[in-house]
Amino acid sequence: MERIIKKMSPTKPMLPKKKRVAAYARVSCGNEAMLHSLSAQVSYYCDYIQKRRDWQYVGVYADEASTGTKDDREQFQKLLADCRVGLINMVITKSISRFARNTVTLLEVIRELKGINVDVYFERENVHSISGDGELMLTILASFAQEESRSVSENCKWRIRKQFEDGEIVNWRFMFGYRSANGKMEIDPKEAEVVRTVFSDYINGISTASIARRLQGECIPTRFGGQWSVRRIIDMIRNEKYIGNALLQKKYVSDHLTKLLKRNQGQLPIFYVEGTHEAIVNEEIFRQAQVIYESNKEKAATKRPTTQRYPFSSVLYCPHCGKNYKRKISQGRVSWNCATFLKEGKAVCHTKQIPEETLFEITTEVLGLLQFDDTVFKKVIREIIVPEFNTLVFVFNDGQQIKRVWQDRPRSERWTEDLRQQAREREFQRRRESK
Repeated sequence: MERIIKKMSPTKPMLPKKKRVAAYARVSCGNEAMLHSLSAQVSYYCDYIQKRRDWQYVGVYADEASTGTKDDREQFQKLLADCRVGLINMVITKSISRFARNTVTLLEVIRELKGINVDVYFERENVHSISGDGELMLTILASFAQEESRSVSENCKWRIRKQFEDGEIVNWRFMFGYRSANGKMEIDPKEAEVVRTVFSDYINGISTASIARRLQGECIPTRFGGQWSVRRIIDMIRNEKYIGNALLQKKYVSDHLTKLLKRNQGQLPIFYVEGTHEAIVNEEIFRQAQVIYESNKEKAATKRPTTQRYPFSSVLYCPHCGKNYKRKISQGRVSWNCATFLKEGKAVCHTKQIPEETLFEITTEVLGLLQFDDTVFKKVIREIIVPEFNTLVFVFNDGQQIKRVWQDRPRSERWTEDLRQQAREREFQRRRESK
């Protein structure tokens, strides 16, 4: 029998699939003019995308960020997350400087999105990241944007340092005990009384931990509603501004990309200006407090061991209370936690313990080693800052900083057979003692 083949045409035409398009906008600060600009950008992109019949409008992701050199912008991260799960095929943004001024960050994001077939279109430069020469053009243009950011940063630094030389206090708006009124610092009577009480208690022998607990127990708010801690009390006692003077340029920004502050230890000039504003405590009380602080500090130093027993001793730093992390062993598991948390509890410093094995793994990765090397670690790492949960910032001796974030492993993965056996033995011992 002869085979007959017929070609069938579809009864319904195939409709082209719409491209899912989103936009990203960012303004540099939150003043009224910039907020108006952000609103205008959002309206523009809404109309621009929805006019295209072959595009499906996903939304506009907008950030009110102080800088484009950082990649921790909330809406920016949300945009990337939606791209990763396939909700977006194309992103439109005004320019490279609005998207990212950090060349490394830009290329990492562009390459990741290109790998999942997401195009980024930069209007001002008229460049599609997914095109053949897109990455080359973006590399060149982003380098210019990053250099522009560095130039602006250097100009700002020069202006601020010139003000320091002239004895002017810069950006001093948030300090417990004072309020800003018409560009001048005025005493807040209610908060000033708390400051005087703190100094009085301290020179009368009450510990900083006890003072912090009392203030917290009396529900006295801090300037931003946070917890009173040992570090907050020490910072208050050590602050020369409470006697009407100002020590200028205590800290400085060394890198315009990370924007992290570093303590000035002689890298830049420091200026001490007297009589800049009205004092809250007199110089005699302040001097007594400094003598007591230095005495306590010297006593605490004599109790410390002269040698470090563990690689991370005196290296892990808690920026919330100013203490280092300590090693502890609990139920066979080794971890590190803030010394203030271990001594005073989470009411004074709310931190989270870090498993020692996690520290070794992340440090080995950051150093680019196959296995942890104590000698290399001590040679190149100055300190490790723990700014928030599951986050480490490695500070190298040359000033370089590397940030790492990790996810906690499930209990089922950490609960090894050795730990199970130890738990059985402890439970058996407990029952035997109870009998």
